[in-house]
Amino acid sequence: MDSTHGGPLPEFGKVIRDARDARGWSQDELGRRASLSRPTIARVERGDDISTATLAKIAAVLGLKFELRADDQD
Repeated sequence: MDSTHGGPLPEFGKVIRDARDARGWSQDELGRRASLSRPTIARVERGDDISTATLAKIAAVLGLKFELRADDQD
């Protein structure tokens, strides 16, 4: 998944940023709760290439679920 080619990473980043903002947490706070650095949180929110393990940690802390599924093809 590469954000420079229109992949889903920018979408993940927006969902994560919105969920963090809704809780009133800073990037530092989310990083602390997810055992990640603030720069890592910033990279995720920018839509940079990150691991699924990092996404899973953040999703768990924010009470989010992410899933992989095949696109519906007509």
